[in-house]
Amino acid sequence: MTTNNLESTQSKIDSPPKWTALILLAVALIALSLTAIFIKISVQEISANATVFNRLWIATIIFGLWNGFKQLQNKELDEPSATNSRYQISEIMLLLGVAIVHVMGRFLWTWSLTQTNAANATVLSNMPPLFTALGGWLFFGQRFDRRFVFGLGIALAGAIGLGLEDFFLSDNSLFSETAFIGDAAALLSAMFYAASFLILEQLRSRLAVQNILLWRCLLGTLFMIPVVLMVEDQVFPISWQGWLAVFGLAAICEGLGHGLIVYSLKYFSSAFVTVVLLLEPVMTAVFAWILFSEGLSLLNLLAFAVILEGIYLAKTGKGADKA
Repeated sequence: MTTNNLESTQSKIDSPPKWTALILLAVALIALSLTAIFIKISVQEISANATVFNRLWIATIIFGLWNGFKQLQNKELDEPSATNSRYQISEIMLLLGVAIVHVMGRFLWTWSLTQTNAANATVLSNMPPLFTALGGWLFFGQRFDRRFVFGLGIALAGAIGLGLEDFFLSDNSLFSETAFIGDAAALLSAMFYAASFLILEQLRSRLAVQNILLWRCLLGTLFMIPVVLMVEDQVFPISWQGWLAVFGLAAICEGLGHGLIVYSLKYFSSAFVTVVLLLEPVMTAVFAWILFSEGLSLLNLLAFAVILEGIYLAKTGKGADKA
């Protein structure tokens, strides 16, 4: 009787944070959906590489300030700091690893768009949920029931269906050698993104959100410096609209969006989080419709409904919540 009461009490204690995390995950989705909008504005003045560089160094400053504020707050409250500057070797390796795979994923995705059509690249880059579930099962002993796997499959089908609209409108050859290389790069980018989520999931149980993202952005900035210096003529925006766009990428997409994503990994598996993020292209299409009067097709709305159904099934299955 006592055990049952304890379990019931623990369930009540655990439930609110998970529902709160689910709401915050939805906020993160909205923030990340603005990424393409800000990039569209930024690339009118600077290249995609320069956009990524500015996004990362500004985000590094934001997370550095956040980290410093938390340390001052802990000192004032006379509490042990959750942002200890001394890391174990395993944590350093994970931080270095997540920075490398994250930058590589972005690079491969961008490069794939120059080798194959956008439809192929979009469909293949939407595979992270499959790889996070497979990687979680193989390397970390995560278990998923049939309901979760079925929901994942439905959500992926919705995301693939969204990419088919562009596929039928594309004039590029699907079977050319260049397209095959581009498709392989897009698929590989999905594997890198999945790896970054799996590493973030491991780091989340050891380090604070601001620590993880501070180091990921800092190391990403260091990786991008030689790239922009060697291949870019214009590194920084030249107008206030350009600066507003890269600041929006850093503060809203990187700070708010990725910050809440990493926060949610304490409560949800990386497989479930990547399933939720399949809604990002649909939300982007909605924002583009609102801000730029771009077309919002029936297939966009149908994909939205299908992915939502997949998310619901995955959430109510075994494998979405962290044990």
